[in-house]
Amino acid sequence: MTPVKADRWLRIIPVALLMYTISYVDRTNVALALDPKISTMMKDLFMDDKMKGHAAGIFFLGYVLLQIPGGYLANHWSARKFVGFLLVFWGACAVGCGLVTTFKQFETMRFLLGVAESGVYPATLVLLTHWFPRAERARANACFNLCMPLAVAGSAPVTSWLLKSWNETALAHSTGWANWQATLIIEGALPFLWLPVWLYFISDRPRDAKWISTGEREYLETTLEREAAHGQPAKPAPFWEIFTRPTVFVMMAIYFLLNCAAYGCNTFLTSSFDSPKVKFSGQERGFLFAVPYLVTAILMVINSWHSDKTQERRGHVAIVFVVSGSCLIASVLVSQYSFWLSFAFLCFAISGPFAALAPFWANVGETIPRAHLGVVIGLVNAIGNLGGHYGNVIAGWLKQTTGGSITASFIALGSGLLVAAVLCALLPKAPPPIASA
Repeated sequence: MTPVKADRWLRIIPVALLMYTISYVDRTNVALALDPKISTMMKDLFMDDKMKGHAAGIFFLGYVLLQIPGGYLANHWSARKFVGFLLVFWGACAVGCGLVTTFKQFETMRFLLGVAESGVYPATLVLLTHWFPRAERARANACFNLCMPLAVAGSAPVTSWLLKSWNETALAHSTGWANWQATLIIEGALPFLWLPVWLYFISDRPRDAKWISTGEREYLETTLEREAAHGQPAKPAPFWEIFTRPTVFVMMAIYFLLNCAAYGCNTFLTSSFDSPKVKFSGQERGFLFAVPYLVTAILMVINSWHSDKTQERRGHVAIVFVVSGSCLIASVLVSQYSFWLSFAFLCFAISGPFAALAPFWANVGETIPRAHLGVVIGLVNAIGNLGGHYGNVIAGWLKQTTGGSITASFIALGSGLLVAAVLCALLPKAPPPIASA
């Protein structure tokens, strides 16, 4: 067996991680911009909590459109070129979100931003299946998906600082820009800076890369081809047949509930900081926002490492859903007694949807025929990410109809995760690993 160097781990993963981190910053900085305690955005655009949830969630209606084409083009054309095009598209839309002056304009730009980013995730997941064999795949997926919690943990203090600093600058110098506008424009321009880095470092497959040795290239190509053939039918099923598989619908349902919790909690997380017993400044709220996502990053690594070690996927998804859903419900039930105990539960509640990602997508990659993998990834990601829309809408509606309390919203989202844990029993089992060559 050819010894495998770490070159691709140090080249593919960091560049992909930082690329999608930028995407996630553009997706989540709006949660702080919509916090009335540190930004004037809701006031400037005449928004209530229901409109807030809709504005944050409409992104995911656009996010459906390029999922299947993104997975297909990455598998049959080029993930590198396709993502490069999307970096320009979403950078323009992200900057546009900061240029709006009405709620309807913001709603439109958020939808277009969703369209622009919709092909990036499935294309990158397909790219990783071209570079990392089965024994490494959950860790590779986890390292890539670390962008989600790290983007929030790293950008939340910066975003809150920008909101505060620009507000003071605007008052002192009459700049004409609201603090949320300047923040969204500055952070929205990041994709343009990363485009040349992506195009320089990324290759679609080992055979296209000039920076790895001949031995490693042959090892990867041979191993990936053997794994693609292992446990697969000699003749792939017709394209349309994949849409009739019950397991694909189970995957979509699980991913839908995962995203309901992930994004509903993200948008309304700052509402849990409104404690009558403890008061926080805008900067402190930014740091509180970041802490659960730091915990998330640690748990993602641990869960993916253990999943690869045991080659088990379904249980590693289900257990984090159970812990997360239970902790989310517990966080609101104890909030009237202790803010810090509630916050501790929140740290583990936020982690679940993200810690499940690596074993979930590893299961998809190991149970779906290789010829249809890109399409299935796009389909599951498309329908599943509608949860990002409905999770925000449901959380906003419940918060408004229950007098501004976040209790009912978080109980509903937590219950959804518990249902998802039960559905994990219906996921297909991957065929046993093949012996090393």
